Amino acid sequence: MSQADQDKRIDYIEFPTTSIGTSKAFYADVFGWRFTDWGNEYSSFEDGRLAGGLRLVDAVEAGGPLVVIYALHLEAMQAKIEHSGGTIVESIFSFPGGRRFHFADPSGNVLAVWSDQEPSDG
Repeated sequence: MSQADQDKRIDYIEFPTTSIGTSKAFYADVFGWRFTDWGNEYSSFEDGRLAGGLRLVDAVEAGGPLVVIYALHLEAMQAKIEHSGGTIVESIFSFPGGRRFHFADPSGNVLAVWSDQEPSDG
C-alpha cells in the first residue's frame, strides 16, 4: 500500500500501560500480538494488520476512543481474556449486526470485542 493509499487511515494506536511486561503477556496470550522492545518504557506491536505500541505511564486514565477487535468465537474470547488477567466491564450484548462485550486490560484500558457470529452450542 502506498503512502497515498494510507492517507486519512488509522496508522498506529498506542496504549498506556503501568507494566510493559504484563501488557505484553496479556496481548500476546489473548490475541497473538508480536512485540519489539524499544528500551524499558516502550514496546511496539503488530497484530498482522495494524501496528501500535505500549507506553509506560504512572497511571492509566479511563476514556478516549474505543478500540474494537473482531473475533469469530465471542464466548471463547471472553473466557480467554478473563483467564489472562483482563476484566469484563460490560458482558456480551446484542446490537444491530452482531454481539460484543467490553473488557479492561491489566492496566485498565477498556477495549471491546465483537462478532457477527451466533453463539456456538459447544
